[in-house]
Amino acid sequence: MNERAGDTTVHEVAERSRFEIHSGGRAAGYATYRGGRGEMTFTHTEIDDEFEGRGLGGLLVRGALDTARERGLAVYPECPFVRNWIEQHPEYADLVPAAEHARFGLG
Repeated sequence: MNERAGDTTVHEVAERSRFEIHSGGRAAGYATYRGGRGEMTFTHTEIDDEFEGRGLGGLLVRGALDTARERGLAVYPECPFVRNWIEQHPEYADLVPAAEHARFGLG
C-alpha cells in the first residue's frame, strides 16, 4: 500500500516487516510488525528526531492500520505508540480482536 499526504508517503517494506514513512523524499520513520496467519502484531514505531512534532507518527500508524484493514487482518498493538493511537482513534479499535481489548487497555 502507498498512502500519500502532501509530500509524505507511507509504504510497506514487507521484506523488512515494516511500514516506512517518507517526507520530502527522505526517510522519516518506521513501524515494525510481526505477521502471522490472519494477523499483524505491531512491535515498535520510531520517528527520526528531525521529523518529530509534525504528526508523521499518526500518519504512519493510520497507513499501516488501513493496510491491515484492507487485508482483513487482526491487529495486536504491542507497540505503545500504536496502542495509544488506537485509543485516541476508536474507529480503529475493531481491528483488535474484542477478546484482546482488555489486554491492550481498549474501551
